[in-house]
Amino acid sequence: MSRHVAIVTDSTAYLPPRTMERHGITRVPLTVVLGDRALEEGTEISTRSLAQALQKRRPVTTSRPSPQEFTAVYRGLAESGATDIVSLHLSAELSGTYDAAVLAAREAPVPVRVVDTGMVAMALGFCALAAAQVAEGGGSADEAVTAAEKRAAGTTAYFYVDTLDYLRRGGRIGAAQALLGSALAVKPLLRLDSGRIEPLEKVRTASRAIARLEEIAADRAGGAETDIAVHHLAAPERASALAERLRARVPGLAELHVSEVGAVIGAHTGPGLLGVVVSQR
Repeated sequence: MSRHVAIVTDSTAYLPPRTMERHGITRVPLTVVLGDRALEEGTEISTRSLAQALQKRRPVTTSRPSPQEFTAVYRGLAESGATDIVSLHLSAELSGTYDAAVLAAREAPVPVRVVDTGMVAMALGFCALAAAQVAEGGGSADEAVTAAEKRAAGTTAYFYVDTLDYLRRGGRIGAAQALLGSALAVKPLLRLDSGRIEPLEKVRTASRAIARLEEIAADRAGGAETDIAVHHLAAPERASALAERLRARVPGLAELHVSEVGAVIGAHTGPGLLGVVVSQR
C-alpha cells in the first residue's frame, strides 16, 4: 500500500476553507466560552458576535480541544487510509492544544508526529500548507515536518492592538507586561517571538503605529519570495488599505491573504487588531 501522510492543524491557522479542502488539511476546532456557552470556533460563533461581546465587556474565555477530539480525528484519518499523520499546532506557549494532541497521539492507530510550530494564525497556516504540499507530492511524514519547520523558521508575525487590556485579561502577554504601565499613553506593536507574544515598539498614535507596522513588515520581507497575510478584527478597511500598501512595497510578494481572525485569537486581542504575517518561501 502506498504511503498516505495526512496533515492536521487547528482552527487558529485561519486557512480559507477552500484551501484546506484543496490540500486535504483536517482542522480541529478550539472553543470560545461566551458567558455560560461553549461555542466551536469557525462554526458556532462569528467574529462579529465576539467583537460585540468584547465591546460590552461580557466574559469571554477560550479552551483547547480535548484529547478525545484529537483521538477521534486521528482514528477517522487512519480509517480513511492514512498511514502517517502530521499534526501541526499553535504555539504551546499560548495554548494547551499541542499537549492535547500529544496525549491523543499515544492512542492513535497510526504514527502521529505532533509539532509545536511556535506560530499562530496564518503563520501556522503557512506551515500547514508547506507540509501538505510535501504530502501531496508523496513525501514522508519526516519530510512534511521538515518543510513545516523550515517554513516556521522563515516566518514572522507582527501585530498592532488598540489596547493591551484583552491580552492582559487572558494572560497571554508574557514580557509585554512591561508595557502595561503606559498602555493608555501608547499604541503597542508586538511580535510573536519563540512562541510568545513580546513587545516590539511603543508608538504614540494609531496612524503612526500602523505605518510603522507596514515598514517593519516590508523590511522583513526584503526582496525574497514572500507570502504575506494581513489579519484584522473588526477593522476591514484598515486591513485592506495596509494590504494594498504592502503589495506595492514588497517586490518579491508571491501570495497576499487578507482575512479576519477567528474568535479564539480575537478574544485575546480585541477589536481593532491588525496583524501582518511575513513568510519567506
